[in-house]
Amino acid sequence: MDPREFQFTFYGLMIVWLIITVYVLSLALRERRLRQELDRVKRMLEKS
Repeated sequence: MDPREFQFTFYGLMIVWLIITVYVLSLALRERRLRQELDRVKRMLEKS
């Protein structure tokens, strides 16, 4: 195999892992925001 094929494979896998990492981080941030919103709603319901 041509060494360039390995290089393209490496870069492709690196990009895929980068995309997966960014996606997982964005899911974690969304979950944190949803938990904060849920806590806020719970506090509002307890007050009323």
